[in-house]
Amino acid sequence: MNIKNESSPLVTVITVNYNQSGVTLEFLRSLQYVSYHPLEVFVVDNGSPNDQPDRIKQEFPDIHLIKTGVNLGFAGGNNVAVRQAKGKYLLFINNDTEVDPGFLEPMVELLEQDPNIGMVSPKIHYYHTPNTFQFAGFTPFSKITIRNEAVGFGQLDKGQYDYSCETASIFGAAMLVPMHVIQEVGMMAEEYFLYYEEHDWAARIKRAGYQIYYQGQSLVLHKESISTVRDSAFQIYYMYRGRVLFARRNTKGLYKIASMMYHYLIMFPKAALSFTFRGRPDLARALTKAMWWNLRNPAHSSLEVTH
Repeated sequence: MNIKNESSPLVTVITVNYNQSGVTLEFLRSLQYVSYHPLEVFVVDNGSPNDQPDRIKQEFPDIHLIKTGVNLGFAGGNNVAVRQAKGKYLLFINNDTEVDPGFLEPMVELLEQDPNIGMVSPKIHYYHTPNTFQFAGFTPFSKITIRNEAVGFGQLDKGQYDYSCETASIFGAAMLVPMHVIQEVGMMAEEYFLYYEEHDWAARIKRAGYQIYYQGQSLVLHKESISTVRDSAFQIYYMYRGRVLFARRNTKGLYKIASMMYHYLIMFPKAALSFTFRGRPDLARALTKAMWWNLRNPAHSSLEVTH
């Protein structure tokens, strides 16, 4: 089918800003040139303490600027806009991206054609490493280590992934979700704050009977560096906290027992020692805090959204 502007379903675009108004403005400028309409755009400022988010509204008066006043995390920030969105489809997209003008049509067409698809992500290239893949789908998560791999990662794009197919999980930097799926399954779980919330959401949507798709005819450029080093206590805390929480919420029986044993008896001591020997006791402390948080919060194992 061909999407015609005059009959196209409304797409709500949601992006979260935190101390990055300049980057967010670059994203919105790229969005100006998309060929798909109609759109409504929400920018959620997540309580930025060192920013001037009002300048976003000044340059783009037609967007909806929501200021939360506090940092609600990735899931919480997006969920604020979901509650006000009117689109048939909701595009959750990182503010540190720029979009190809025709990126939306193939994803919308895919969802319009197949009601069994509950989420779709586009092809993702690294912005600063031309024509290089960050994402062309995901392999399944290991039920024990809770690790997976991005298909195509680091490869040059020679057209080898210019197709659509089912994939094991979604990529949170850009994901299009039908409103009716959100109404059925619920929004992203805010327990995560950062990391793994989109994978948890995809797992819940799959359990509801929907498929997760990759659309290689759509392109988004991500400004995250291919060589990014993420050695901060903040990142370590939320990444490991999220990974263990994901395991608790999305594994059962012997797999759950094996995953907890792996994370607490193998991964935890090994990673803590590695951080310490590298002269980074702050990372070892962040890891310990993340593991302890999961022990102290058993109620968050529930598969139900609590916010």
